Amino acid sequence: MKYYKAPWGGWLVSISLLMTLLCLGGAANTLLHGNQWLSLALVGLTVGCALFSIRGYTVTPDAILVHRLLWVTRLPLAGLQSAQMLPRSLSWRGIRIGNGGFFSFTGWSYVPGRGFFRVFVTDPNHKVLLCFDNRQVVVSPCAPEEFIHELPLSSHAD
Repeated sequence: MKYYKAPWGGWLVSISLLMTLLCLGGAANTLLHGNQWLSLALVGLTVGCALFSIRGYTVTPDAILVHRLLWVTRLPLAGLQSAQMLPRSLSWRGIRIGNGGFFSFTGWSYVPGRGFFRVFVTDPNHKVLLCFDNRQVVVSPCAPEEFIHELPLSSHAD
């Protein structure tokens, strides 16, 4: 079992900082003006997104563990066919459902011509595409090449 940190790319740092300032500043402002519910919602949004942030990934013999702030999301490796680094130039233009940069890029994405992906990303410059029998997952470990070679595949696609 090997642990890989989840590096934060520049976009994630910028979006997270901006959204935190907006939400917490807005919460303070609305609290001063007597709207406790909106203030609480803005603080809750910030805390909720922070809880879902990705700290790293561990490759085990049968799963990839996505380390969140307080828990682990388990991605079983059953049916894993290939793993490859995605080019930095690959655009994620398409439909996204989930978190678009407030402490992580997580959720689901649809890219025309490539299909649906489950996304657990912190740095778009370190993307690894995992192709399973019936799904695709994108992660962003700090050492993508090493991460791919750690996976239990009979042949590795780089």
